[in-house]
Amino acid sequence: MNIPSELKYTKDHEWVRLEGDIATIGVTDFAQSELGDIVYVEVETLDETLDADEVFGTVEAVKTVSDLFLPLAGEIIEFNDALEDEPEKVNSDPYGDGWMIKVKCSDLSQADGLLSSEEYKSLIGA
Repeated sequence: MNIPSELKYTKDHEWVRLEGDIATIGVTDFAQSELGDIVYVEVETLDETLDADEVFGTVEAVKTVSDLFLPLAGEIIEFNDALEDEPEKVNSDPYGDGWMIKVKCSDLSQADGLLSSEEYKSLIGA
């Protein structure tokens, strides 16, 4: 199970990479393996400002559809357009080419509530 130590994590199995006040967000290796083959990623919240824990999109796999929850409040400034044609990138490279959105964070102190890689490993029993 790949759980990069430089990232932050949520209990909803999303990862967060902070660069200044911009957060790149995707789903974890654990989440993509639980979901199975991902066939569609939908984000209709581009250019919207959402609160933490609001739904920013959905990910559809062969066997289920799951909501995606925003870990940090802010404006969704970018969607990974590559996922429209190749949603399987979420399965093959969840922390790289499979990223989902970028958010301009409105309250960076919320990042303090995210999980470290060690805490996330403990959550999933890795």
